[in-house]
Amino acid sequence: MDTSASAAPSGSQQLENVKRLPIMISLIIGAFFSILNETLLGNAIPLLVNELGVTAPTLQWLSTGYMLVVAVLIPASALLVQWFTTRQVFIGAMTFFTVGTIVCAIAPGFSVLLVGRLIQAVGTGLMMPVLMNTILLLYPPEKRGAAMGTIGLVFMFAPAIGPTLSGIILDSLEWRWLFFIVLPFAIFSIIFAFIYLKNLSTPTKPKVDVPSIILSTLGFGGIVYGFSSSFEGWDNPKVYGMITIGVISLLLFIVRQLKLKEPLLDLRAFKFPMFTLTSILLIIMMMTMFSTMSLLPFLFQGALGLTVYASGLIMLPGSLLNGLISPITGKLFDKFGPRALIIPGTIVLAIVMWFFTQVTVDTSKITFIILHICLMVAISAIMMPAQTNGLNQLPPRYYPHGTAILNTLSQVAGAIGVAFFISIMASGQKSFLAQSADPTSPLQQTEALISGVHNAFVIGFAFAVLAVIVAFFTKRAQTTKE
Repeated sequence: MDTSASAAPSGSQQLENVKRLPIMISLIIGAFFSILNETLLGNAIPLLVNELGVTAPTLQWLSTGYMLVVAVLIPASALLVQWFTTRQVFIGAMTFFTVGTIVCAIAPGFSVLLVGRLIQAVGTGLMMPVLMNTILLLYPPEKRGAAMGTIGLVFMFAPAIGPTLSGIILDSLEWRWLFFIVLPFAIFSIIFAFIYLKNLSTPTKPKVDVPSIILSTLGFGGIVYGFSSSFEGWDNPKVYGMITIGVISLLLFIVRQLKLKEPLLDLRAFKFPMFTLTSILLIIMMMTMFSTMSLLPFLFQGALGLTVYASGLIMLPGSLLNGLISPITGKLFDKFGPRALIIPGTIVLAIVMWFFTQVTVDTSKITFIILHICLMVAISAIMMPAQTNGLNQLPPRYYPHGTAILNTLSQVAGAIGVAFFISIMASGQKSFLAQSADPTSPLQQTEALISGVHNAFVIGFAFAVLAVIVAFFTKRAQTTKE
């Protein structure tokens, strides 16, 4: 038997007697606030430039560093959930997150604030795979749709609501309250987990392959670091150098994993076709979601002259619906299967992305609200049903690896998506102004920004069309037994 693949379930009889609701509450509370922090600081960057006396590119490391640590830790999570119990990993993750939150809240300057963010990220990096792996152990395939839909509140609603929530908080309170408000929930989650969270697996303690950990860190870390630093220019040696190191390390990592009997991340999960299709859809969705969350504030604040608070309110209805609809789409998945949700979802996504290529400075706020709502509903109809379907095809021994792979792809795709689409926007702006008779004119600069956003959304539309094509190859997966 291959002991590398999974922390073995504690026994079907034991799992049948486990009370699922308290476990779900423990996981959702902790994961929601840890993942929320990925986007919570976005609106605070301009404020922190003045408060902390550092430049915007330097402050960007509060987000870049967070994503970097998460991307590096998630691949190793497949190993950690096989070495420690569910309870140990969850409480450990939330302890890291809580300590990091305290450090951030009392930070006297940028350096300490960055350290706190990195400690928070350790908790988030451990949390995300544990949440999905626990769902796979706790629910049979025919009930996973509803359960995965519920945690869609975490994976999609939390990062989507981050910019809006931070805008509301910063409108009346100082930036430290972004952390003080989160702290009680983090502490409550630890206490609740101590009381109610049960172990669902027995650690198998597979062999630790140190070269794999090093290659994984260099590979995923290099790619995320490189793309996240692209605001310094694609011709910057640090940018293309780190991406090159990341790609080479990742290729070596893949080759090594396929040769090892006990891999750190078992890439043989990709031999299951629905899991592979899920991975492709997930990459497209994360690039679309994170890039849109980055492009729209530029459009709202730069071209339309809206405040941070107003732009957050425009994105609020879509963000709320995105989370609220996830449990519904999960139940529909259980009843009708993936095609009934994913195909219409990708078609709506493509239509919305096309409409975004047509917006102008005269486009009404209600139009933007409707487009954003449709976008977030479409993503909700695609994301969790696709992930559930892909993971359903995996044998149980692949669960830790499948969840780690999908979560790693989410982080890498998010980082690449933001950098890629913003660079397209910036390139479009530069090209427009180069042909302008008066590039210093405020009106021309506004038109240049809109032109750049249009270019970015044209590429986004192309990705959405690709998602439609992939969706038609999706079918309901049956659990494979090995």
